Amino acid sequence: MGVLPVVAMLVSLSLAFAWSMGAHYTGAVMGMPYASHSIRLWPALGSMAVLTIVGATLASHGVQQTVGLRIVDASRVDVRMLVVVEFGAFLLTTVYTYYKVPTSTIQILVFCIVGAALAGSVPIDWNTVWHLAVTWVIAPPAACLLGCGATKALDVLVPEARLQDPTRQVVVLPRLLVLVGLAASFVLGANDVSNAVGVWASIHLTTLLVAGLAGGLFMAFGALSWGQRILHTVAFDIVKMDLAMASAAQFVQALVVILAVSQGLFTSMNQALVGAMAGTGLARGRQTVQTGTLLGILKGWAISPVTGAGLCFLLHKIVVLASGG
Repeated sequence: MGVLPVVAMLVSLSLAFAWSMGAHYTGAVMGMPYASHSIRLWPALGSMAVLTIVGATLASHGVQQTVGLRIVDASRVDVRMLVVVEFGAFLLTTVYTYYKVPTSTIQILVFCIVGAALAGSVPIDWNTVWHLAVTWVIAPPAACLLGCGATKALDVLVPEARLQDPTRQVVVLPRLLVLVGLAASFVLGANDVSNAVGVWASIHLTTLLVAGLAGGLFMAFGALSWGQRILHTVAFDIVKMDLAMASAAQFVQALVVILAVSQGLFTSMNQALVGAMAGTGLARGRQTVQTGTLLGILKGWAISPVTGAGLCFLLHKIVVLASGG
């Protein structure tokens, strides 16, 4: 097979992965505004789609470079390896979405790269992997602490939130919750589009701006075409909170992730959200995350690096053997 067909395959898989992520993360960014009836289904998905495109196009360049240039030695990477990475990450993300298990596409992608690199004897920058892993470990407890503080702050700033005064709560907090959901949608594009198109930087396929725009468009399409499935799961199966708690959790999620993105790193939107939700529960002295669903999410987080690395290691070996070395 010539180079151009393989590159076309890479682009197709990358955009398919972007589509899958757009569907997968609807709940993480718009689940709570939708669950609280602060916004209807299609306005939620439509506004998420627009802001995701903007974030992916304008704010994803640092994390695209991390994915494409800093995890492995880009000079030793070939297109076949990138095809394996994108196929493996797309397949695993789609399976998780189908079974309604929110997971970390970032962990899946990074360990797909690691697995394929090990199979192809491509040098890995373990320092970068270590920095990413530290970010993943720090983000949930940081979000938990910030979620607790943000909830207490909202209780002071908008006391009607706790008193359940319908006059103020109906006007103030639903609008605030929608705003932070929109902010999270922007952050989603900035943080996660690199999972799909960051590998393009390894072979200098296009500019970071064009790559971000292309990935953002397909993430938006995923949200609009298949996003209802995971949106309903996060909205109604995971969290039981009032509007102030939901606003605090969504705001903290966006804050934690955009701070990571500003450093050229990226972390899980789902992990940040669940950490923030736990923090709001601490502030109110009650449980905010249903145990059964949380255990399912933790299981997904635990197996995603292993499955990503193992799948892409085997796939790369098969591809090399099939193509004659």
